[in-house]
Amino acid sequence: MTAPAAAPTVAFFTRLLDDASPADRYALATAQLQHAERHGIGRAWVAQHHFRAAEGGLPSPLVFLAHAAAHTNRLRLGTGVITLPLEDPVRVAEDAVVADLLSGGRLDLGLGSGGTPSSFVPFGEDVRDKAATYDRKLRVLLDALAGEDVGGDNTLYPDPGDLASRVWQATFSAAGGSRAGVHGHGLLLSRTQPRTAERLRAPLSELQDPIIDAYLDALPAGVTPRITASRTVFVADDRAEALRFAEVGLRRAAEGFRRQGQTIPGDDLDDLIAALDTHLGTPEEVAASLADDATLSRATEVAFQVHSVDAPHEHVLRSIELFAAEVAPALGYALTPSPADTTLKENA
Repeated sequence: MTAPAAAPTVAFFTRLLDDASPADRYALATAQLQHAERHGIGRAWVAQHHFRAAEGGLPSPLVFLAHAAAHTNRLRLGTGVITLPLEDPVRVAEDAVVADLLSGGRLDLGLGSGGTPSSFVPFGEDVRDKAATYDRKLRVLLDALAGEDVGGDNTLYPDPGDLASRVWQATFSAAGGSRAGVHGHGLLLSRTQPRTAERLRAPLSELQDPIIDAYLDALPAGVTPRITASRTVFVADDRAEALRFAEVGLRRAAEGFRRQGQTIPGDDLDDLIAALDTHLGTPEEVAASLADDATLSRATEVAFQVHSVDAPHEHVLRSIELFAAEVAPALGYALTPSPADTTLKENA
């Protein structure tokens, strides 16, 4: 099965990894989201990570997105993802409803089973049980968003409205794709995935197309597919500049994956670019690279992120500009022009 052939929309994804203090990271990320909105990007996704600044700078994504909502006008705002096994699902529902109201209905709630194994310990959870814990807490969360009794004859206040129709699930597996489909949720696909020893050089589409197949097979009749494919993309004015930042960022990322037990083949920069599914270079080079990614033709949204290249802030802004101005049009991706009479909340 294939997803609808309509042009995918464009999203910007960040793990808030700027080389700066926490407060400055949040300020820079807010500026990047404003920049994305200004250039016609339709949605921004932010990742949740606990405890380790080098993995991600944001343990509380709904707090940040409420702030971001006050500094943007139309940009949709999504959690990509909340690690549900580490959360109280009723509190997630409550916080999401409030953030959604503050944003004027612009919130999308992305969920995953997460994350760094050691992060489970402070929350009193066992990473070995994360799949079962995720399923149990997902049921509670969905009941809450459906306005059902969450215990003690209590239902959510404020009313969740239609937020239940804006839930997404992230997964690396066909089983996870099926689970998202059964619920009629959106499907979040990662920028890269672990490979087995037999498939170390397999294209990312070979790993992700079966997830999409399972998702579409499980999707109830009449439900429109929502498939977001995240990709590492760094667009620069010249390839040498892109490679200069990639040399540092991709080597650091490869070592991190290796410490987690993954095999990253090769050690020269071209090997790392391929192994980490990275698209970089000039707009023409990035457009050609993305065009070769078969999974993107099945996505309803393409979310681009600079991680793992992790270039400095001003280069992230330039990458956003170049992607919107040159890469997206070359590939036929759908942008969202800002209304002429809308002024971004730059100084709010």
